Amino acid sequence: MNKTTKKLVVASLLTALTCVATMVIKIPSPLEGYINLGDCIVLLSGWLLPPVYGFAAAGLGSALADLFSGYVAYAPITFIIKGGMALIAYFMFKLMKKKCGTLLSGITGGALAEIFMILGYWVFEGILYGFIPSAVNIPANGIQGIAGLVLGVALLKIFEKKRIDV
Repeated sequence: MNKTTKKLVVASLLTALTCVATMVIKIPSPLEGYINLGDCIVLLSGWLLPPVYGFAAAGLGSALADLFSGYVAYAPITFIIKGGMALIAYFMFKLMKKKCGTLLSGITGGALAEIFMILGYWVFEGILYGFIPSAVNIPANGIQGIAGLVLGVALLKIFEKKRIDV
């Protein structure tokens, strides 16, 4: 299998996994959204795939979950935010990996990506509902971010240990 085909297949699988991980456990948050486990696959998409593929897998998988779950108004911004998370995770990981190793570069890139997610949804919901009311979702998004980061780093270490490369 050539490299382009392999990247496309892995991106497609990560798109589907992102969608499923986002939809399997949904805990409603105060303002229309929900807490989910999709962020671990969003981050993994960024760490494992080149930027365009990672953005597409993370963004499409998460936006599809919004569409399938009835959160249609969130789908376009989710595509941008989750795709952006994958980009942040990718670039920080690549920038730091040689000097700091997989664990620290994954944690740093993932944490910055999750902060981007929290701020992105706060701004979007601030436009919709007002910035003070939208702050009520910041803790819920933070919990989702922490869970996504912990699970994502665990998956990254498993991939590294098993020498799974894209």
